[in-house]
Amino acid sequence: MEHEDPRNGESNHRNSKKPKISSKFISESYIRDEFSHHQPRVARINNGSFGSCPGSVLAAQRQWQLQYLRQPDDFYFNTLRNRITASRKIIKDLINADHVDEVSLVDNATTAAAIVLQQIGRSFAEGKFQKNDTVLMLHCAFQAVKKSIQAYVTRAGGSITEVRLPFPVNSEEEIISEFKKSIEKGKSNGRKIRLAIIDHITSMPSVVIPVKELVRICRAEGVEQVFVDAAHAIGSVKVDVKEVGADFYVSNLHKWFFCPPSVAFLYCKKSNLSSDMHHPVVSHEYGNGLPIESAWIGTRDYSSQLVVSAVLEFVNRFEGGIEGIMKRNHEEVVKMGKMLAESWGTNLGSPPEMCAGMIMVGLPSRLCLNSEEDALRLRSHLRDCYEVEVPIFYQAVKDGEEAVRDKDGFITGYARISHQVYNTLQDYEKFRDAINRLVEDGKTCKMLLIE
Repeated sequence: MEHEDPRNGESNHRNSKKPKISSKFISESYIRDEFSHHQPRVARINNGSFGSCPGSVLAAQRQWQLQYLRQPDDFYFNTLRNRITASRKIIKDLINADHVDEVSLVDNATTAAAIVLQQIGRSFAEGKFQKNDTVLMLHCAFQAVKKSIQAYVTRAGGSITEVRLPFPVNSEEEIISEFKKSIEKGKSNGRKIRLAIIDHITSMPSVVIPVKELVRICRAEGVEQVFVDAAHAIGSVKVDVKEVGADFYVSNLHKWFFCPPSVAFLYCKKSNLSSDMHHPVVSHEYGNGLPIESAWIGTRDYSSQLVVSAVLEFVNRFEGGIEGIMKRNHEEVVKMGKMLAESWGTNLGSPPEMCAGMIMVGLPSRLCLNSEEDALRLRSHLRDCYEVEVPIFYQAVKDGEEAVRDKDGFITGYARISHQVYNTLQDYEKFRDAINRLVEDGKTCKMLLIE
């Protein structure tokens, strides 16, 4: 029997016990201390964009950085790979993967998308796929993913089939119906769907997608490969890659899992396909498997990949651990969303069961938010004048579609609010009052341009 390569995380020592949750739970004052580096007075209700990292984890990261700087050669030869492997083992258990060599650590979901899509692009370029065979994606896929498809797939002769999802959305069935229609379109004229890219939680607008059902449909319809872009998932919803059933699954660890930026895991289900996956930055580990390639892409700061155990220590200070945090964040963001919608006389963008730690809340129509530029203008104004940080989404009213109205007109703007452990009621009240003040003063988005 051949010896297994320890660089890939295989050894005779297999301790996969989950860490015990502390009986002494974290206090509110301790939480404030952990996030005391946040800018004071800012209502930071946008955890979804950049995440947040507690002070204890930042301290652990600093120790790894100093250890490297003290003796880089020793750190490289004797510490780095082993510690990255240790982090991968923790993630492997958290996501219920079968093997640690199915888990790679990369910078972010954008890097993971490039890894998956360059493999698809090579197959088009090498003639393994027919010209105009297609990649299926949701129309609201993250912009970086769309650009990766453009860079790797369409340039090599592939086509794109978009799934137009409804928003506001009322049920999972609406999403499933549109997905089935798009699969039928993608397979028209004898084409094959070579890859389906499915968000677990869409970014803007934010909705939890029935990902397991969509993957099941892909399998039944002969879709060759499935990649789940779950940038917002781990720490926000339950992640079980075997239940999901996709070939590839990525989630950022720095958004909802409290790691410092930036780090993500990429799960590649063990198969003949996974052996052809390569990191887009080619270093001397090229050809040794994606986990090993990703563990060394040249001299850089790898410390964010080494603090996963410190994150577990932090989350296990909370009642219920990470599951308890997810449950409370969901309950609180729904509660805050309903409070805002009631104050403004508007609506939520989805039912509570289709959101996680983020929810979309309709903005008053009197703000006259009529373009992407208006959305950015309002967001900047809230930051600069009210110390509120929140993303704003523009939803155009399309001819022939039934649009949502408040008492004054069509609702064309939505705020994506997040809830994380550091948030308080005052953060959302500050946002509520800022919008009410703008409406009471008769301010529209266009008027904010000249202030």
